[in-house]
Amino acid sequence: MSAILQRLPAIPSGKKPPAPSPEVRTLIDDLLAEQKSLQTPVARYSEFHDREPDLAPHYRTLIPLSKPGAGEQYAFEVSLDRCTGCKACVSACHSLNGLDDDEAWRDVGAIHGGTETPGWQQTITTACHHCEDPGCLNGCPVGAYEKEPDTGIVRHLDDQCIGCSYCILKCPFDVPKYSKKRGIVRKCDMCHQRLAEGEAPACVQACPTEAIRIVKVTVNKSSVAVPQPADRLFHSALHHPDSALPDPRITRPTTRYVGREIPAGAVAADRESLVPQHAHWPLVFMLMLTQAGIGLCAAAAPSAASETLFSIAGIGITTATMLSVLGAALFNLGMVAATLHLGQPLKAWRFFLGLRTSWLSREILAFSLFAPIPLILAALPFLPEFPFKEQVSLLTRYSALPVGLAAVFTSVMIYHDTHRASWRFPLSAWRFFGSVFSFAALGHLIVHPSPGGALFFAAVVVAKMIPEVRLLAKADAADEDWTADVHSARVQLGPLRRSLNGRFLLAFAAIGAAMAYPWAAVPLLLLAELFERQLFFQSVYAPKMPGNFGPGRHH
Repeated sequence: MSAILQRLPAIPSGKKPPAPSPEVRTLIDDLLAEQKSLQTPVARYSEFHDREPDLAPHYRTLIPLSKPGAGEQYAFEVSLDRCTGCKACVSACHSLNGLDDDEAWRDVGAIHGGTETPGWQQTITTACHHCEDPGCLNGCPVGAYEKEPDTGIVRHLDDQCIGCSYCILKCPFDVPKYSKKRGIVRKCDMCHQRLAEGEAPACVQACPTEAIRIVKVTVNKSSVAVPQPADRLFHSALHHPDSALPDPRITRPTTRYVGREIPAGAVAADRESLVPQHAHWPLVFMLMLTQAGIGLCAAAAPSAASETLFSIAGIGITTATMLSVLGAALFNLGMVAATLHLGQPLKAWRFFLGLRTSWLSREILAFSLFAPIPLILAALPFLPEFPFKEQVSLLTRYSALPVGLAAVFTSVMIYHDTHRASWRFPLSAWRFFGSVFSFAALGHLIVHPSPGGALFFAAVVVAKMIPEVRLLAKADAADEDWTADVHSARVQLGPLRRSLNGRFLLAFAAIGAAMAYPWAAVPLLLLAELFERQLFFQSVYAPKMPGNFGPGRHH
């Protein structure tokens, strides 16, 4: 600064500096004058408010004044140029709908230009997209969702909900939110009561820049999503699937993002955030215990003749009988654990309402059909002779494995149907069926001890871990090569490192114990599978709209 001052011409003492020439005008002067003439949305709102205290006519300019016609529905329209990320929409939605302190039906996040345009960024406000093919509606096992035929609004029926949270997993935009206080899921309904009376929804009315409005859009009836030209955000996700933005082809969202152009390489601002997802502990125990029980029952079922361990009231208790009892106990403990994941378990009897579309309904049916088999297998040795006892024994023994595998298949499809990359069919099937066959191999070793059986058990356990190790190898990928698998690998090697170490150490400990005393391998393998299933849930990359850096708020 001193060097600059020294180079300035000196002003003679006692004289004032010359006044700037009035005809000389700089670029700064032009820009300042332009800013004085611009009228922001806030300024326009203020001017309108001063002129017309009754704001109802103003708000009606932000919503359609007639219902959608044939082939149309209501939708949110968000102007990217106007969204400032102030979260006034979030506060208004929270207040008007009386949400819990930790509950929000509208989120505000951000995207940035990634490595190609690192200086570009944009705030995004999102709520329910009232999709043409709603994942929440299709996945609900009890019909707790409906899509209004005249408006297209997707509504949640609170009194029908059982709180299973499957709609949260099915929605690629993280829209439904679990309310612990009520034990149910709730979501945005576009303030349909207000729209019916010609009033703007809370978020539309509260936005100071008029970035949100309700419009009527043409519904695309085809099975393949064709994003509208104005859908800047969904175009980016469609053409760049590794951007960490949800794929619009899954549910065909109707929200329109207009205005600002989005760079080709734009990514969600929280894409690199290594935050573990919700553990869903009741589901962790349910999947691990039911698959263990099915495997042990499948191993014990064909082994009618095995070593007698001891006698009770003159009845010889064989190794196969003990294995059947253990398998039945584990399977039923898993079924009990499943009910702990429901906020309203007494309403679960209505699961049949979703059999046409929901894999969760089909899983409940499949496991209900399998449930008597372990109990019959465990009880038959203790029952007196009765007509057709031999036929019942043969039927249950030879139906255990196929019916059990069919039930596990429905579990695989539940998670594959969420369209989460880490839960795609090959990976989930390898994990779930791998658990069944690991316990089946261990059960066979217990009933028929042999070095060959021990080696076979070791081979099955190691084979199950191969995809898990291959996934971890992706953690070193460059940032430009980011995928959902890379994210999962980094989460496992980062915040979930202890669970990962426990999973592999216990698996190899189970192999070692099986060589010496197979029964000792059962608890070790159960713990290893417990850690594996925790990693399955917590390391998954959950697609959602950008932002919201915290962990999942659902059940």
